[in-house]
Amino acid sequence: MTTVLITGTSSGIGRATVRRLARRPELTVYATARKVEAIADLADAGARLLPLDVTDEASMRAAVAAVEAEHGQVDVLINNAGYGEYGPIEEAPMDRVRAQFETNVFGLSRLTQLVLPGMRRAGRGRIVNVSSMGGRLVFPGGGYYHASKYAVEAISDALRQEVRPFGVDVTIVEPGLIRTGFGAVASSSLGAGADPAGPYRKMVTSVDTVMAKSYRSRALSATPETVARVIERAVTARRPRTRYLVTAAAWTMVHTRRLLGGRIFDAVNRLQFR
Repeated sequence: MTTVLITGTSSGIGRATVRRLARRPELTVYATARKVEAIADLADAGARLLPLDVTDEASMRAAVAAVEAEHGQVDVLINNAGYGEYGPIEEAPMDRVRAQFETNVFGLSRLTQLVLPGMRRAGRGRIVNVSSMGGRLVFPGGGYYHASKYAVEAISDALRQEVRPFGVDVTIVEPGLIRTGFGAVASSSLGAGADPAGPYRKMVTSVDTVMAKSYRSRALSATPETVARVIERAVTARRPRTRYLVTAAAWTMVHTRRLLGGRIFDAVNRLQFR
C-alpha cells in the first residue's frame, strides 16, 4: 500500500482529490483539515481522517507521526492547503499578508521537512505541491497571493534537485481558474484590503468585476475534479512531470505572458482592468 497525506481537504480541489484517490485500492489516503468534523463524509469515501493545521507545529508533527506509526513513512505528500489574500500592495494589511504566507508557504515548507526523513529512509517518496498559474504570471490586486505562489514554485524547483538522489520526486500542479470558494474568498479580501475612498478604488472595482466574470465563465474556468484528475496523474505516474499546468485558458495565459514580455502583458492588463 502507498500512503498519501493531503492537506486542505474540507472543500474544493482537496476534497475532489481525496474522493478520486480513495477509489484506488493501492492507496491509503489520509484526508486532513483543521476540524475533522468538516471532512467526516470523506471517511465514507474510503479515506482516513486526521486533524491538521498547517500553521501549527504540534498539529503537523502529530499528523505525520500518526501516519508513520502505522506505515513507517508518508509515501506521498500533497500540499494543497492555501487561499488567496487580495488587495493593493500599498493598502493590504500586513497581518493578513503574513497569515497567507504562513499557510501557503511556511506551512507547506514545514510539513515537507517533517515527511522527508521518512521518505529518505524508505528510499522513495513523492511530493506534489499545488501552486497556481499565479505562480507564473501576475495580475493587479493579487500581488501578495502571486508572491506566495512564486515562492512555492522556487521552493519546489530547489527541492526537486535536492531530494532526487534519495528517490524522492517533486511535482508542481498549477491550476488556472477553478470553480471553488477561492474566488469568493479572494473577492472578499480584495474589498477588505482596500480603502473604499482611496486611490485604488477604481482598480479594485475593476479587478473584482473581471474576477467574478472569469470564475463564472465555463470557457475560462474548470471544476475541482479537473485538477483532481491531474493530481492523480502526478501521484501515480512512473515518471511524473515537473509541472502540470491545468486548463487550456491557464496554458494560454502563461505562455502568452512568456512570449509577449512584461511591457506588453502590462498593457494588455491595463485594457482589461480599466
